[in-house]
Formats: sequence, C-alpha cells, structure tokens
Amino acid sequence: MREGNVGMQVFTAVTKSPSGQNYEQNSAEAFDNITLLAVGQLWPMRTWDSLLQRAIYQADKLAGFEAKAPDHLKIVRSLADLEEVIAARQNGSQVTAGILGIEGAHALEGDIANMDALEDAGYRLIGLHHFFDNELGGSLHGISNAGLNEFGTAVVSEAAKRGMVIDVAHSSPAVARDVLALVEQPIVVSHSGLHGYCPVKRNYQDSLMKAIADKGGVIGMGYWTGAACDDITPAGIAKMIKAAVETLGEDHVSLGSDFDGSVETAFDTSELAALTHALMLEGLSEPQIRKVMGDNMLRVLRASLK
Repeated sequence: MREGNVGMQVFTAVTKSPSGQNYEQNSAEAFDNITLLAVGQLWPMRTWDSLLQRAIYQADKLAGFEAKAPDHLKIVRSLADLEEVIAARQNGSQVTAGILGIEGAHALEGDIANMDALEDAGYRLIGLHHFFDNELGGSLHGISNAGLNEFGTAVVSEAAKRGMVIDVAHSSPAVARDVLALVEQPIVVSHSGLHGYCPVKRNYQDSLMKAIADKGGVIGMGYWTGAACDDITPAGIAKMIKAAVETLGEDHVSLGSDFDGSVETAFDTSELAALTHALMLEGLSEPQIRKVMGDNMLRVLRASLK
C-alpha cells in the first residue's frame, strides 16, 4: 500500500463462505469454508462456532497491525479520525486510513444488540449480504431473491443512525431498492462492475446502478473477470471505469479492487500508478481521475461517519 501511495483502504472481514459458492445460487445451509479455515489456522476456539466472534477476531488482527505500525496504518473510527489522516498525508505522511468493513451482516447472528459489538470492534462499513440469504433478506447469489425483512430494515436503520457506510455489493436487487427507499445517506456497491459493459449476474442492471448514483451513491469497479469480463489489466479496468463514468457520471465511480487473496487480479495495490496512467490514456481528466481514485468515496465517508 505504501508503494502504491494508498491513502484509504477498506478491510472487509468474511465470516461465512458456503462450499461451492458461485454467482448464481447458494444455500445458507451449505458447508461453511470459514469454519474449516478457523480450525485449520488455529483461530481462537470462540471463533469456531460464532460468526460474531470471527468478525471481532479479524478486527483485533487489524488493530494489531495498527499497534505495530501506527505511522503506516490508522483505523478510522470517526469522521475526526478520517480528517486526521487526510491532514497528515497532506503534510507528507504515508499513513493509510483503514476502514473496517463486514462482508455480510449475518455476523450479527440475528441479534440487533450485536451492533454494539461490531461498532466497538471498529466496523464502520456494513455489507448486508455475501453469497447466501441471511437474517436480513435476500442475497444476489441466494435462493429467495427477497428484499429486506423486518430485521433487515432494523439493521439498516440502526447502521445509518450509527454513522456506518451501507454496502449492497452482494445484496439482491430488491434489497438494494429497499435500502434506497429507507435511508437518506448515499450507499455504496463496494466491489462490482457495470452490467451494460459486462453483462453478468454479479453486476446490477445499469438502471439500478443509476438509481444508487441518483441518491449520491458510489460504485466501486472490481479488478477481476467476474466483474470486468475479459480484460483485467490496468488498461482493461480503465476502459471499464471510463464506461462507468459515461453511464453513471464522474461523481459516482470509485475503485473496488476485491484484493481478498482468492480472487485473481492482474495487478496488485503497489501498482496503482499503472491504473492511474491507464485512466489518463483513456482520456479522463485529472479532476475525473481524482474523483475515481478516492474523492468520490471520501465524499460518501464524510456523509456517513460521525
């Protein structure tokens, strides 16, 4: 991240992953790969059968990195923390603002009171779903295609009240529309692609992306074939970003790498300058590139964090 001059990075925790996961349809009852990972990597026993404890454990790991290298990483827990990092970087610091996110609110284990534990652990971005339907409603890759239920509505309302960024990257289209109707703050699709550019189920239809943009939201463009289709080189991702800017507007497109260790990408975060260069070659202006490379997401963070 220092080599790539990364000023902000979202770190998301996965707490459950169904065996054989795919973009089309997954059951919440499928064997959970994270259980195997937790046992195999000797995570604390409290994490073996608790999604909440897995989230807390992963937050503790990031806090450990911050403690070891405070000049390089600052976990953002408030708007004041964010502004502190921005000011430090403007004064020459290489510190990176780390925003903790949860990839799927099933980590709440169906209990709204567990919002306290996630907030206390440092989580400030809440992805409502991952690859399966959960207690909040339907996943983009689940079975029901349902919207938000009563519990999901309560979680989204509570997240907004607490100053959390709401992420619908893996939620069903019905959930995304329900969230748009429920909250005033801009929401994000943290890592995805443009359906009109890459027509796969992983990418929402352009009409829904436009509705998210119309309420101030931001869509993060992913670097992998499941979001971008054929060309995932910096040139290919820049081409997709340009198409997204033309479709959604320059204020609603951001980076959504999905550097998660299992998704294959063609470049890593140290090579971010290659993407900047590719955007220049695509003809984007410097102000447009600044927006895509961080200013758009920064606006959403400022609108959400307290």
